[in-house]
Amino acid sequence: MKSDLFATENMAQPAAAAGMTLENAKSIKYAVNGEMLARQGAMIAYRGNLQFERRGQGIGGMLKRAVTGEGLPLMAVTGQGEAWFAHEAQNCFIVDIEQGDALTINGRNVLCFDSTLSYEIKTVKGSGIAGGGLFNSVFTGYGRLGVVCEGNPLVIPVSPQLPVYVDTDAVVGWTANLQTSLHRSQSIGSMLRGGSGEAVQLMLQGEGYVIVRPSEATPQKAQQH
Repeated sequence: MKSDLFATENMAQPAAAAGMTLENAKSIKYAVNGEMLARQGAMIAYRGNLQFERRGQGIGGMLKRAVTGEGLPLMAVTGQGEAWFAHEAQNCFIVDIEQGDALTINGRNVLCFDSTLSYEIKTVKGSGIAGGGLFNSVFTGYGRLGVVCEGNPLVIPVSPQLPVYVDTDAVVGWTANLQTSLHRSQSIGSMLRGGSGEAVQLMLQGEGYVIVRPSEATPQKAQQH
C-alpha cells in the first residue's frame, strides 16, 4: 500500500525515553512509566498496559468550573505504555518547569503534565467576584507541562516600567510572579450607548511574560472547554 499518508513525518516514532515529547505540532506523546495527568478527553490513542481514572480538582474546583467554564477536569494515566494527547488540532507546546518556577495557565489551555508538578486552581488576584471572578491553574514544582493554543501564541515581555494589558478571553497564561488587576478602558455608559472596543482587560505588572493566543473565546466556545 502506497500513499503520502504513510510518509515518515506522519509515522509515530518510538519513544527514546520516559516522559513527554512532541509527536508533531498538533499532538504530544507521553511514554508512561508510572503515572501522569491529562485533561479528560484529551487522549487520542495509546498502546501498552495503561489505565485511565478520573481525578478531582480539589476542594471548590467543581464549583469554580460551573461558574467560569474554565476548570480543569483531570484524568490520571497509570501503568506502562505510550499515550498520545491532542485537543481540537490546536498547536502543542511543552514547558519545562523547574524548582522555584510558577506558571499560571488557563484551564482550557492545559493538555497534560508530569505528576511531579503541583497543580492548584486559584482566583486571579484583582479580578474581583463579578461574573464569578477569573480562575486559572497554577503549576509549581519540577516537571513538564503540555500546553495547547489556538494558532501561534504571542509571548509578550512584561517589565516594571511597561505593564501589559490583555483581553481576558485571549490570555493563555503568565509567569505567576506578575501582579494582576482588572483595567477598565471604557465607561459602562459608553458601552450601553453602543460604544465599541473592549470594556475590561487584565493588567499585568512586574517582571515576566504573558502568553496570548491570536483569537478570543466566544462565550459558547469557552463553556465547551
